[in-house]
Amino acid sequence: MQIHSNSELTNVAEKVKEDPVKLHKEANTLYEIGKYNEAEEKALRASELYLKANNFFDSASMLYKAGESMFMLKDYEKATEHFTKSAELSFDKGFDRYGVSALEYVRDCYNAMKKRGKTKEIEKKIKEVKAKLEKASF
Repeated sequence: MQIHSNSELTNVAEKVKEDPVKLHKEANTLYEIGKYNEAEEKALRASELYLKANNFFDSASMLYKAGESMFMLKDYEKATEHFTKSAELSFDKGFDRYGVSALEYVRDCYNAMKKRGKTKEIEKKIKEVKAKLEKASF
């Protein structure tokens, strides 16, 4: 019989309690039924857990879902933050098309906030990445 320390048992209990796939599904369901604050919370936690497990795509996906949730609530500052993090992680890990999609949402947030300078900056970056992707596909 192996004896475990309390911290080991706590860590195991936390892992059992917080399943990123379960949180991912909950975030999507909450989003679909219009509970955007709760969806953001679950999506951000799932993103953290996925990141710890080196599941970068699902981490970026959950940051994106958190951004969509805040976009629906017209909290464009928070939405921009989440979409920007999703884009950065996506580009860093080679999910370029997903990153472009997140940047397009960032652009939409800046448009909604009437930040024309920022909108132009993002449009330029989107154009550059799309050109790079087209070049790479040939």
